[in-house]
Amino acid sequence: MGYTIAQKIIKNHLVDGEMIKGTEAGIRIDQTLTQDATGTMAYLEFEAMGVERVKTELSVAYIDHNTLQTGFENADDHRFIQSVCKKRGVRFSRPGNGICHQVHLERFGIPGKTLIGSDSHTPTGGGIGMLAIGAGGLDVAVAMGGGAYYITVPKTVKIELTGKLRPWVAAKDVILEVLRIMSVKGGVGKIIEYCGEGVKTLSVPERATITNMGAELGATTSIFPSDEITRQFLKAQGREMDYVELSADEDAVYDETIKIDLSKLTPMAAMPHMPDNVKTVDEIGSIKVDQVCIGSCTNSSYMDMMKVAAILKGKTVHPNVSLAIAPGSMQVLHMLSKNGALADMIAAGARILESACGPCIGMGQSPNSKGVSLRTFNRNFEGRSGTADAGIYLVSPEVAAISAVTGILTNPMILGKDAEIEMPEKFDINDSMVLMPASVEEADDVEVLYGPNIKPFPTSEKLAEIKAKAILKVGDNITTDHIMPAGAKILPYRSNIPYLSNFCFKQCDEHFAENCKKEGKGIIIGGSNYGQGSSREHAALVPLYLGIKAVIAKSFARIHCANLINAGILPLTFKNSDDYDKITQGDELEIKNVKENIENNQQLVLTNITKNEEYELFYEFSERQKDMILEGGLLNYTKSKN
Repeated sequence: MGYTIAQKIIKNHLVDGEMIKGTEAGIRIDQTLTQDATGTMAYLEFEAMGVERVKTELSVAYIDHNTLQTGFENADDHRFIQSVCKKRGVRFSRPGNGICHQVHLERFGIPGKTLIGSDSHTPTGGGIGMLAIGAGGLDVAVAMGGGAYYITVPKTVKIELTGKLRPWVAAKDVILEVLRIMSVKGGVGKIIEYCGEGVKTLSVPERATITNMGAELGATTSIFPSDEITRQFLKAQGREMDYVELSADEDAVYDETIKIDLSKLTPMAAMPHMPDNVKTVDEIGSIKVDQVCIGSCTNSSYMDMMKVAAILKGKTVHPNVSLAIAPGSMQVLHMLSKNGALADMIAAGARILESACGPCIGMGQSPNSKGVSLRTFNRNFEGRSGTADAGIYLVSPEVAAISAVTGILTNPMILGKDAEIEMPEKFDINDSMVLMPASVEEADDVEVLYGPNIKPFPTSEKLAEIKAKAILKVGDNITTDHIMPAGAKILPYRSNIPYLSNFCFKQCDEHFAENCKKEGKGIIIGGSNYGQGSSREHAALVPLYLGIKAVIAKSFARIHCANLINAGILPLTFKNSDDYDKITQGDELEIKNVKENIENNQQLVLTNITKNEEYELFYEFSERQKDMILEGGLLNYTKSKN
């Protein structure tokens, strides 16, 4: 029996366990990336480990999220990260150099290598044939220190692409179709692997758009073959020496197969408030548009921007529309400025933003109240834009650009003949915005610089008896944005857990933090797919600080479940999902003999003291995860091993 692409990479990087589906395996990590919204905490954790120098082949820290500096906080975080990078052997991508995933694809991604990043959209690297996985900051810190990264060996879904996209139908429409088919829960415990003749018609940036939004499926990662198209892209980036051919064996066995004929796709949009709420643009109809935002790690490549410029050239943005455009990297922005495309955008009335995440993470450009905003981003969770009652639609750059001109949601196929934009034979290369670390000899003289807003991360205790109120009960598809919101008002405090705690679950219960501090402890009751969305470990660290001992849900999203274990919070599921309905917020709950039962792999029972009822709970921890839970989290566990 042959291997899939992902299985080949896992097999070549296996350092612990076996490649058996459903079991835990540790893999060697070649590369890591961090961004500044999660990076400060990751580097605080790395410093706490006492490792002098990173042990990966390559680690890069990007400044792309917290670039709006309305006070000292973000600048202090950037200074701290830069100083740690210089001392510990990490490359530092300065603010303005671009979005982590776009820059990493351009300058550092290598087919066949493993990459984990403290950002859920790290699977963007799958577009170049990497096994690229989003993870919590503590997992990234451990990998930088030379530790293995542990995954539950996933199932593999084969998505066979045939045909070729018609003019003005985009890669974004491909992944929206996959989301329509599979849903935001359909990829949990799976790797999505693309193959078929249709793959050869897609450029690396188009492939990266598709793998980027695999995160919205809940998938472990997504991956494309590394082929002649990959080689040409790397050659154009001056990195042909990094090319490795990589494809699945002909007799590779997949757990599921989905077939998509690219030639039958039409422009689509994900409607509020979920990425899988997908309809065709024609089905949605000509709704009035107030705002258009083009950019993000999903759709900010040179090719995306050139298509936008071609649509806008000689036209004017509709007077009732605000159009903002953020090229994904300094490379993209520089090339647009040289070839005149940037001038076409400006002349049309676009507002040019810096090469950063910006509106996608809630950093500015919030739409007007009850406004309709078309965005080329990857998430449209309620309130994520910064405007609670806004309607956010996820669309391709082509749909976004033509709609900005017409003022209504518009199918770009009305434009007729394609713009016929070709991939450059050579990209402009300027890595001056990536700072190299100090040498080993010079590192002793480098001081790590802390600011007053940078507080220690919360400590966790060894697992003990759990008896607390159901401090909060929430429904299905709770996102990490619900748990720990982003946005310009909150992101500057990502390195200050005590202050950040005031915003925890604010959208679900404005008194949550207050109640936790009053009780001193609590248990959260959740529905299906609890913790979907961003990889932000703050969604676990802040509840830890507030005294949360356990989260009991119908099911968990992969990264958040791992982050809870890393933090020392017990993630459990109901053996009978109907028991969820029997618990009321405020009920007094108890899990008796929890430590002994987990040590001995015994059944856990949740006692509802208020209602005099008992509910069986389910857990499935590897021996390593069990030891982590007993020690009180990954940091305690790592220290106990040293």
